Amino acid sequence: MRILIDMSHPGHVHLFKNFVREMRERGHEVKITARDKEITLKLLHKYGLDFVQAGSGNGGNTSLVLEWISRDIEVFKISHKFCPDILLGVGNPSIAHAAMTLRKPSVIFTDTEHAKFGNRVTFPFASVICTPSCYRDNIGPKQVRYNGYHELAYLHPKFFTPNPAVLTELGLTEGDPLIVVRFVSWQASHDIGQHGIRDKVGLVKALEQYGRVLITSEGALPQELLPYQIRVSPEKLHDLLYYATLYVGEGATTASECAVLGTHAIYVNSLGLGYIAEEDEKYHLVSDFSRRDCTDETVLAEARRLLQNPDLRKEGKQKGEALVQDKIDVTAFMVWFIEHYPKSVDLIRTNPRFNSSLDIISTI
Repeated sequence: MRILIDMSHPGHVHLFKNFVREMRERGHEVKITARDKEITLKLLHKYGLDFVQAGSGNGGNTSLVLEWISRDIEVFKISHKFCPDILLGVGNPSIAHAAMTLRKPSVIFTDTEHAKFGNRVTFPFASVICTPSCYRDNIGPKQVRYNGYHELAYLHPKFFTPNPAVLTELGLTEGDPLIVVRFVSWQASHDIGQHGIRDKVGLVKALEQYGRVLITSEGALPQELLPYQIRVSPEKLHDLLYYATLYVGEGATTASECAVLGTHAIYVNSLGLGYIAEEDEKYHLVSDFSRRDCTDETVLAEARRLLQNPDLRKEGKQKGEALVQDKIDVTAFMVWFIEHYPKSVDLIRTNPRFNSSLDIISTI
């Protein structure tokens, strides 16, 4: 099978990296196109995944539509030359459009309900749209739900083992209280009119009394917070999140990564997501402030409530284990789904058990 995958964001590299390796080991030919956005290309190099660059994500929101048109053309040209049997992407209009033009099937993965514009220009042209079972929207007959999260494609225990060396680099030990804080840039189109933490300095200073505070930030920080900022490679950040006592941040993906790793998280963002809501309501690992009174005072009160629990880490790991047991290995699902496509679509639709148990899937 010839598979083309377009990766337009660093998170897409994480989602697909183990899938690509597994499919190549099985003898399939996989071609990757990639957008030069943030650290996407750096990650591909780091993981030894060859790719062809298609587009840049550095133009800002004003030129986003023009960039998408340009990427459509580039991805189509590469796809036409490669002649894939199937095309894959995450909320990716270029993949959906190229596949439709080539009269090939496309499988789009998404977990982001509020990406309204991107979804509108992608979904009508896609063959199948794969979403977590907790995805809030009903997309229609193209939708296939599976019992997992994107983060389980790379942080499932099958693929991820935490490395405590990151703590040594920061002068910490596994027993030290550690709070990771993350600020996002608020530059995406769906971020307009939304908000997260307003008094960054006040929050960090208040959290500091409970342990070491480390900040990762997409944008510039106030001068007072620069001593707290760290710049670690993505895989080391996942190690850090595993050993953290608590995460407080505006990033949904990072909050979900914490949940999968068994670390309590506070999601401070007015944008709600189905998977964050489930990790709050069902697994009690994320405090979802998109559904609560989201003020700096209420966020800090929740952080204090959690941090005053001396067994917070232990309880988090127990909850995280239960979550992983309840969900599927998403990489294994992706491999099975693509290798058996289009039969896999019918199997899931006629037997809902297929999206919740890989034991059943693996017997096919």
